[in-house]
Amino acid sequence: MEPTPVAQTERGLRWAATMAGHGNEGLRTAHADSCAGLGTDGEVAPLGRELREAAEDAVLVPGATRAGGGGRRAAAEEPDTWRTCFEKDRDRILHSAAFRRLAGKTQVFIFPADHQRTRLSHALEVAQVATAIARACRLNVALTEAIALGHDCGHGPGGHMSEDALGIFLPGGFDHAVWGADVSLADLNLCEETLDGIRNHSWSRPAPATPEGEVVSWADRIAYLCHDWEDAVSAGIVTPALLPDVVRGRCGETRSEQLRHFIEGTVRTTLRTARVGLDDDLAEALAAFRRCNYERIYLRPASVTQGTAVVEVLRALVAHFTDQPNLIPDVRSSGALAGGTDQAVFEAVAYVAGMTDRFAMAVAVSDLGWDRERLPRGVEYLSGR
Repeated sequence: MEPTPVAQTERGLRWAATMAGHGNEGLRTAHADSCAGLGTDGEVAPLGRELREAAEDAVLVPGATRAGGGGRRAAAEEPDTWRTCFEKDRDRILHSAAFRRLAGKTQVFIFPADHQRTRLSHALEVAQVATAIARACRLNVALTEAIALGHDCGHGPGGHMSEDALGIFLPGGFDHAVWGADVSLADLNLCEETLDGIRNHSWSRPAPATPEGEVVSWADRIAYLCHDWEDAVSAGIVTPALLPDVVRGRCGETRSEQLRHFIEGTVRTTLRTARVGLDDDLAEALAAFRRCNYERIYLRPASVTQGTAVVEVLRALVAHFTDQPNLIPDVRSSGALAGGTDQAVFEAVAYVAGMTDRFAMAVAVSDLGWDRERLPRGVEYLSGR
């Protein structure tokens, strides 16, 4: 039986009537009373990619990374008319499935409450901090933003816990930074400089090759320490009084105060020394902040228990899909793959690493018959998936 059509509301009909815009004779405007213009009587000359590339030499410091044509990519591309190569990278990351899935992945709290950070909101806050520093230091803002938006796209479900879970299946372990550049975002054909910044943003990795990458390395730590603490205070896990005196005295108690001090301090030190970094006092405050977060938040007993549950689920999922790789959607559509092979292991890890937290738990319950009592607390299940 055909469904009964639903009549559009009067508001819906008015909205639909505006879709072609207003006016005629070669100009349609979004609003019937539109009057804003560019302030000239004639045609305006465009500010295209080539002009903006040329302007970089007048604006950016000598060590900043310059955009050039189609960019240095694994597969050569024609230059864009309007966007620089790094602006194209930023846009590709922003529209990618790997970036969208960060909305369903753990930052600190598994299955966060409405106002707590996810891995996606973390990436956006890192981008804000990083671009604020890069702009003031006359570095390439578009490259900085691209690296910042893409820096965590390699994270699996459960945040850093996924690295422990998935690392046992790969010869070199599982590093979210490397995985993001070399696997999660590989099909985007990003510029070498963008991939380098993503691959090496973690402090345990070699230093990035560009100052923009160095900025993101600092911005990542600054952003997560400040917003993770704020989330933990809001959740009642810690109180502002537990913040170390060196942090409170040097940077204040609120996230906005802390970000302001760390951003301004990074800019001052970078401009003074011509190297991306912090002075001794702020660096010590940042280190004390990190120790406090680890002791009070990341390594508290509840977090460890949650982490253990996540690791168990993810390892079981990888084992399941390694044995039956043709259950993986991309593998199923491309042809048969023998279970238990090295390629099957890789495909299983890639599939599980791409899952959001809730999807991974739902698959464990539906496909593995996983006991829900063994899952991380806070999971809300929907019928099916």
